Amino acid sequence: MGIFSFNEKYSLLSPLPNFLTVTKNSQTSTLDIWEVNIDDKVPEFNPPTITAASALVYDLTSKKVTYSKNPKKRLPFASLTKIMTSVIALENKKNDDKYVVRKVHLVGEDSMGIKAGEKFSLEELLYGLLLHSGNDAAEVIAGNFPHKRESFVKAMNNKAKALGIEDTNFTNPTGLEGDGAQYSTAYDLLIMTNFALSGFPLFEEIVKTPKYKINKTATHAEYLLENETNLLTTYPGVKGVKTGYTTEAGLCLVTYLDYNGHKIIAVLLNSINRRDEMKQLLDYSLKMQAIVPPPHE
Repeated sequence: MGIFSFNEKYSLLSPLPNFLTVTKNSQTSTLDIWEVNIDDKVPEFNPPTITAASALVYDLTSKKVTYSKNPKKRLPFASLTKIMTSVIALENKKNDDKYVVRKVHLVGEDSMGIKAGEKFSLEELLYGLLLHSGNDAAEVIAGNFPHKRESFVKAMNNKAKALGIEDTNFTNPTGLEGDGAQYSTAYDLLIMTNFALSGFPLFEEIVKTPKYKINKTATHAEYLLENETNLLTTYPGVKGVKTGYTTEAGLCLVTYLDYNGHKIIAVLLNSINRRDEMKQLLDYSLKMQAIVPPPHE
């Protein structure tokens, strides 16, 4: 038997990888890993043919995949990025709840139309972020993070790792092109969306809101916002979540359906006609489980 001295230094090896330990990843407070067996499918019968490069539909109630196409293919995903932007914002809310708009935050493309010098609450910015896909709202949220935008993006990537997501990389909080390789998969977006919906009642409330008015205050003007998410008001049971589009990513869409006792998350990436294809996938997923789809436009 070997003899050891208490003066010797010993170390214990953690069974967890570094990215799941608090000392290496500040976004890991609990083990949030939720895995889906994408091979556990409802039997297919005449599945729809879609143009989307990737798709995944998962029934949270039956715990079955109802449709999949290249679910783990890495692709650009445009403003679907803002799902994770919302998660990091909600998990790291400022104590004073005052988010200052600076000129550098006023980027192009989709925006709330806010102005430099205005101040908003996080909830107000999240409505602009998720309903109107405001890139300016995303930059204000990231720019007011401790150590600013770079740390915010790092937190997004760390949170992805904490969720067990392996095929996603964030380079900005908006989803706009030009900041490097920003990609995800339909599978990873399913994990992200489920985490956002199940963990944050405010996120769930915002994404299902068709229209919202931010009232004028002493620190900002009035803003009228309309939800851009396809099918929210035309397919009964759809509760949001998010659209996305860039030239590189094509038309992208994540949809949450709560209908006839079944809760379904569906993801489309790089589609030519995301609205019609999402309707086809939702109808198909319900029919494959002996549920008559609702009448819809």
